Amino acid sequence: MTHAIVARQAGGPEVLEYADVDQPVPSPGQLLVKVAAAGVNFIDTYKRSGTYKVPYPFTPGSEAAGTVEAVGDGVTGFTIGDRIATAEGINCYADYALVDEDAALPVPAGIDDFTAAALSLQGITAHFLMNSTFKVEPGHTVLLHAGAGGVGLLLTQMLKARGAEVITTVSSDEKEELALDAGADHVLRYEGFAERVRDITGGTGADVVYDGVGKDTFDGSLAALRVRGMLVLFGAASGPVPPVDPQRLNSGGSLFLTRPTIAHHLRDAAERRWRSDEVFAAAADGSLKVRIGARYPLSQAAQAHRDLEGRRTTGKVVLVP
Repeated sequence: MTHAIVARQAGGPEVLEYADVDQPVPSPGQLLVKVAAAGVNFIDTYKRSGTYKVPYPFTPGSEAAGTVEAVGDGVTGFTIGDRIATAEGINCYADYALVDEDAALPVPAGIDDFTAAALSLQGITAHFLMNSTFKVEPGHTVLLHAGAGGVGLLLTQMLKARGAEVITTVSSDEKEELALDAGADHVLRYEGFAERVRDITGGTGADVVYDGVGKDTFDGSLAALRVRGMLVLFGAASGPVPPVDPQRLNSGGSLFLTRPTIAHHLRDAAERRWRSDEVFAAAADGSLKVRIGARYPLSQAAQAHRDLEGRRTTGKVVLVP
């Protein structure tokens, strides 16, 4: 027997139980990974709460880093003892998790397990947001909400390295300091942020808004955009956005609205390696700093969810089996 977090029904953090479970067995093409660190992400809370439909009983977690303990038939790219990370694992809030060989990312020397866990989903998310969803170029003005969060701190650094002007929003003085340390040019509070963006840009507006907050910021995000700007809605930390009349995009200046997800940006092995290699390389050479904001024992997953949803965390939140 081993341990995992199990939700037997949808609900609040209290439904997450620390339970005895059978150790998983890899099927053909799979790796059995001893988890050293599992990433906690808002998508896990959406699945736990029932916002995203999943079958129950359910063990959250798709992001983890650890060591290969066993391999299934047909696995050729990894052996026992290899260190891997993944953004596409199966039931990673556990002592042991299964990872499809195609979804396993080799962890380079010099990257510890906590950093690897932080980068495999949030780092890759930052990568596809600025390289594929909206291709940021030098001189672009970007508004990024939740600038002190896990994606926010990584994306700010990557945007500044690209030569963009970065405006972020945060909720406290502590988070403002973190966003400034990451390189943000302007750090705003949420109240009245759209007007402040207009002021900063001389009335033009931002080229792109990266919005992982959702309901509470959506209207302001649209109002902060330039003509033909793009709103990239990549999360819903404050709740889902109500249905939108497309005419709002017209009246706002022929705006673009998209709702990307990581699964559509990891389509094959080449795309996975492109994104992970660039992100891991930046962390290894020190040009990308990773903040592990909180570590919780696996048994305290419910508290980790409470703190994440209460927006009491900064940087990356990880569970440690």
